[in-house]
Amino acid sequence: MRLARESAEWAAQILVLIFATTAVAMPCVIPSGSMEGTLMTGDHVIVDRLAYAPHGKAAGKALPYEEVQRGDIVVFRYPLDIRQNYVKKRVIGTPGDRVRMENGAVIRNGVRVNEPYVQHLPVPYSYYRDNFPLGDPAALVPRAAAMVREYASSGQLVVPDDQYFVTGDNRDNSEDSRYWGLVPRENIIGKPLVVFWSFDAPTEDLIDFSMAHNVDVALHFFSETRWDRTFKLIRP
Repeated sequence: MRLARESAEWAAQILVLIFATTAVAMPCVIPSGSMEGTLMTGDHVIVDRLAYAPHGKAAGKALPYEEVQRGDIVVFRYPLDIRQNYVKKRVIGTPGDRVRMENGAVIRNGVRVNEPYVQHLPVPYSYYRDNFPLGDPAALVPRAAAMVREYASSGQLVVPDDQYFVTGDNRDNSEDSRYWGLVPRENIIGKPLVVFWSFDAPTEDLIDFSMAHNVDVALHFFSETRWDRTFKLIRP
């Protein structure tokens, strides 16, 4: 059991060293199912922290940075509380895009978006969730309500400068920009590259990393590890 835990820790450390230093790459865990279909609860991923160019920096021209693109899976600080763990979602709208939903389908700039990565579940119907931004913003947290008031018109949201509209791939069971607002550019810290380990554990264990979770890993490392996801590349 001790050997199993040490093996997992060594795998994470070796991968970080391969990709660079902690300033370049970092390990991160997926604690919830909002990205299921692409990322599973319990996936441990390596995040590329050099993926996106810092605006106005000379380094952005010298190093292989890129702009945040539609369809990117991004890691960012939670806009409602940047002290919380990093959040992972998919970029649906970039600055200037006109975004709306129609019966759960994304319509961007007047064109329905092909989203093969999206998972829809048999859940109770929600008019606002499935037809964003139509609905009553009074039921939302103040930040999301302000987004709808300020940037939504004619049944669509116009994404402002330096802001991004993100959703989960598990579209019907995802707390995302529809519910807490846009993601500022400065909050985005990178993109996940590869799953280095995936362990079947509940959300509460992955958030708190309690002693019970450590015991669970020690006892069930081999049986609960999703071996088919080990070193799985994360593609948009």
